[in-house]
Amino acid sequence: MSLPANEIASKNKTISLKSYSIVHYLKFIIPSLIGIYLFMVPMKTEEGVTIPVAFLANAINGLLVDYVPPVAAWLMILSVSVSIIAKMFKPDFIMKNSFLHTVFHVSNTWVIIRLLGAIFAFMAVYQIGPEWIRSESTGGMLVYDLIPILITTFLLAGFFLPLLLDFGLLELFGALLAKVMRPVFKIPGRSSLDCLASWVGDGTIGVLLTSKQYEGGFYTKREAAVIATTFSVVSITFTIVVNQYLHLEDYFLEYYATIVVAGLAAAIIMPRIPPLSRKPDTGYEHTELKVEEGIPANVTPLKWGISEAVLQANKNNNVSSIVKEGFRNVIEMWLGVIPVVMAIGTVGVVIAEYTPVFKYLGMPFIPILSALQVPEAAAASQTMIIGFADMFLPAIIGSGIESEMTRFVIGCVSVTQLVYLSEMGGLLLGSKLPVNLKDLILIFLLRTAITLPIVVLIAHWIF
Repeated sequence: MSLPANEIASKNKTISLKSYSIVHYLKFIIPSLIGIYLFMVPMKTEEGVTIPVAFLANAINGLLVDYVPPVAAWLMILSVSVSIIAKMFKPDFIMKNSFLHTVFHVSNTWVIIRLLGAIFAFMAVYQIGPEWIRSESTGGMLVYDLIPILITTFLLAGFFLPLLLDFGLLELFGALLAKVMRPVFKIPGRSSLDCLASWVGDGTIGVLLTSKQYEGGFYTKREAAVIATTFSVVSITFTIVVNQYLHLEDYFLEYYATIVVAGLAAAIIMPRIPPLSRKPDTGYEHTELKVEEGIPANVTPLKWGISEAVLQANKNNNVSSIVKEGFRNVIEMWLGVIPVVMAIGTVGVVIAEYTPVFKYLGMPFIPILSALQVPEAAAASQTMIIGFADMFLPAIIGSGIESEMTRFVIGCVSVTQLVYLSEMGGLLLGSKLPVNLKDLILIFLLRTAITLPIVVLIAHWIF
């Protein structure tokens, strides 16, 4: 059942919700509620708090625990093999197919990164090659702990994310929160859904949401870069794990409140300074940019949001095309993103585990932490930088520090830094989002510089 033509044509002049039937509303309400449940409703399990999509991903991994790592390794080998064929021979079945061309005909740099990812995964799964690459703390950790979760999360997200993206929920959030998100954070109101999905679910979900919205023409390069590196926050579940690992259970409320305050400060400042402020306000090259519509003066944000949501939901009458698009999303993420996460994540963790690089990089923080009167400044200094390799490494290193205040600072700063190579960094670099490694390094350092003084100030007040 489609919407009346006159309603679609005149919606910018007069909004009349009464002209919609119950069927029109249900096409918006039912898919949106299912999407909210899957991606945003916390649920308790034996292992703690999670969301249904993550629970299903873990359940699948539990059933296929012995099969997913080898399958992932062979997917990476497939990815790089076809990429090499595409670069060298340019066969028609790839070059004349827009989807296959996008997935496999990539630059030489990405071919090399995919090759490294495949090699690292193969070495870790089949236990060949140097121990420092395939060990449980480096490549083995990636291929057995992280990659399986990404494989199943991408599988579920590829098919279920349209429930959040395509059935009006973004239009409703955009109308309700445009007056907050645009002036405060310089991004569209619809981006609030990215943050919410990340906060209760997982930062990877936020990156996937942002990437699909950017490719769909809803964000400019600047907006997409800001949202992906500022609002794809780590989940509350992960903050609980870090808190427990640092033995700060008695301070969880203070700990999480500090993360929120410092994170909001970074979210307000980062879009206004380079490199994010210098990203162009142009759209994705292969899609026409969709300019965010203003709300008519005589219409309330809620009424406008509902009208836009119902209109969007009723555009989706072809279920097969949605399923086909979901399948393409899954394949693209499996073959395009997974090898990048494996390659970059392994390199970052190897550097952190087997070299003193991050220790030396952290030395400039010793006088800074001392000036801020943080106890055990020397021990805490290397945790300020090592989080760029993996967000959990600061907690591992900092867990042995005696000072509760110092452990508190380490835990809060590591979470608010957001950008880390073993997962988020790899996802960002493997996606089509307009950020590069130089951007990520600078963003990481700037977020550290912004959040550290705030966290320390609150820590002194608490302790």
